[in-house]
Amino acid sequence: MAVTSDKPVAVITGGARGIGRAAAVALARRGFDLALADRLLDDLASAVAELGALGAEVLQLPGSVADYEGVQEHGRAVMERFGRVDVLVNNAGMPQPKTLVEITEREYDETIAVNLKGCFAWCKAVAPAMLERKRGRIINISSVSATMGAGPNAVSRFAYVTAKAGILGLTRGLSKELAPHVTVNAICPGAIRTTLTSALFEQRREQLLASIPLGRVGEPEDIAEVIAFLATVTPNFITGEVIDVDGGQYVN
Repeated sequence: MAVTSDKPVAVITGGARGIGRAAAVALARRGFDLALADRLLDDLASAVAELGALGAEVLQLPGSVADYEGVQEHGRAVMERFGRVDVLVNNAGMPQPKTLVEITEREYDETIAVNLKGCFAWCKAVAPAMLERKRGRIINISSVSATMGAGPNAVSRFAYVTAKAGILGLTRGLSKELAPHVTVNAICPGAIRTTLTSALFEQRREQLLASIPLGRVGEPEDIAEVIAFLATVTPNFITGEVIDVDGGQYVN
């Protein structure tokens, strides 16, 4: 039987690098223990070492969020290890640069499975424990493209946009279903510098910077600080909300 941790516990999907890793560091610095889900095993091991140095106990959860049964097993593993889940950050995703004319059915299904179904799978895995404890926070990472479509600097096209828009519907729906004890919010990053986007941003640097009122592209830490706010703010009267973090690029 698990011994419930004295520290708050966060599950972060896609936690091995980029926004997920930055969020893990931000929460570790705020006293969280962590469970990181990712299929990038080398990066996952590196993240665990970094977080351990910050004093966090970390559980590795290797595999894809698209594997529903695997996610349910991981949810049970988190409860066995820590006895609680305070925060779920649904961050895992994959790009899909192919257009409607180019994409295959298999590629479309994979895009939806990783970017949208994975959020459902993890909510299903941890929400019952949150409801039982009468506390919990779910933070879903969507994209400004969910409401604006894929702009000229986007690395992904319509299938990715479709999945990210679905995350907004999932967020709003679950915010009502899981209230009053579990909050559910979404963050929509804009142009964020990652391993995937860096080369494209450099190719269009002047055009991109001219489109962002704050005059720079975002860094993973910009999103991580908003995640940390939603994970820790007290008192908390925020649920069902969508927060754009894009330097003012898309004001709506």
